[in-house]
Amino acid sequence: MKKTNTSVNLSYQPIFFDKSNPNDILKISELKENGSILFEFDEIERQLKDLFICRFPNFNANEEHFSNFIGSIANGKHFDEIGVWVFYPWKYSLVHLLDKQDFLEVRTNRNKQKITEEEQQILESKTLGIIGLSVGQSVALTIALERGCGRMKLADYDTLDLSNLNRLRTGVFNIGVSKVILAAREIAEIDPYMEVEVFPEGITDDNMNNFLQGDHKLNLLIEVCDNFEVKVESRIKARELNIPVIMETNDRGMLDVERFDLNPTMPIFHGLAGDLNIKDVKSLDSISRMGLLMKIVNAKDLSERMKNSLPEIGKSLKSWPQLASEVVLGGGITAWASRKLLLGYPLNSGRVYVDIEKIMNINVND
Repeated sequence: MKKTNTSVNLSYQPIFFDKSNPNDILKISELKENGSILFEFDEIERQLKDLFICRFPNFNANEEHFSNFIGSIANGKHFDEIGVWVFYPWKYSLVHLLDKQDFLEVRTNRNKQKITEEEQQILESKTLGIIGLSVGQSVALTIALERGCGRMKLADYDTLDLSNLNRLRTGVFNIGVSKVILAAREIAEIDPYMEVEVFPEGITDDNMNNFLQGDHKLNLLIEVCDNFEVKVESRIKARELNIPVIMETNDRGMLDVERFDLNPTMPIFHGLAGDLNIKDVKSLDSISRMGLLMKIVNAKDLSERMKNSLPEIGKSLKSWPQLASEVVLGGGITAWASRKLLLGYPLNSGRVYVDIEKIMNINVND
């Protein structure tokens, strides 16, 4: 059957079942009968062994010790009833996993002691928002891998194009799918217990407050979008709400930090573009906006190849260039900065460059 991605199921939230509950067993059976579940994965014993080793890394275990451990975890339950069964509708798959606390204990075990147990608990209580899910996909997935927060809000109005596949980690069968849906699905496949809220319409006047506050106010806003109005308005609103902002440009590893939580009177973009307000920005023509954007990113400090590319946008280039290696680097830098900020380390407002070419003393024009 031929389908487009506008007609397929665009769900992104996994569904949890407990096989000790007869109603859940019935629901699973119905999903199998109607073809919603085609694949079943049960590696719970392997996960339990991992849990055992995480708790007793120095213990010389044998099968008897492990059987006793499973018995204490099962507490009289059948093997199928240990943990949870997670249904991924977009994968037509049912997966047997440990329950939340045991799952997180194992999944974050290799974080220790780079992230202490106390710090992991603090991060679990944090909510962060990401605007822009091209560069932002790498940011979101890196933070999710580290469990750098307990809740994410993701916003982007765009869908996947073939030209995005030089930097977004996904497959050709997802062309046409919302970028936030793709990111949310991958996070759920890494960690179904992480709470994710999506804004596939992007940031608008109607949902801005819900994105920044809603039921869970952001502890940090990560802005990596292309829309100039959104860049400005999200910062103005974040400043009003004392929400810090991080931006990463994936050119020369530029990381920008604005601590509106510590200084709610500081000018947005460090004053590089003057005293901006959203009314004035909306009245600007495209040339004026590009001029302001160049001030914000300090055009003189862009890489030489980025400088050479800008005059070709709309002529020989569809848009400004972005490379997977630089996007992934940006994801790592932003995840690191995000973690330090959320844990209360003294990450000050300002701009830094993690410029690999400069560090390695490479002149790309030689």
